[in-house]
Amino acid sequence: MTIVKSIIVFLLAGLCEIGGGYLIWLWMKENKPLWLGITGGLLLALYGIVAALQPAGFGRVYATYGGFFIALSLLWAWKVDGFKPDRYDFIGAIVALIGVSIIYFIPRN
Repeated sequence: MTIVKSIIVFLLAGLCEIGGGYLIWLWMKENKPLWLGITGGLLLALYGIVAALQPAGFGRVYATYGGFFIALSLLWAWKVDGFKPDRYDFIGAIVALIGVSIIYFIPRN
């Protein structure tokens, strides 16, 4: 799998997990309709399927996904939930993405 395809899978997995969790949050914490909670649960299940599309082993995939999750969570909170990240949030997300890129994308023997 190319690096671009792999990044797309990480991004799609992140949207499924964060979107699913957000819908469940809305249902449980903000008294939104049950169908949002059910849809969120389905998205969370889809997240597990999407993440399994990566070719590497579980440990490396999930470790790398953690960095993508950090960055995507900040972006989601900023664009969807009104959170205002500061420069340190962005710096932290960039550092996390650099770290997980080393873990996942550096060729090994």
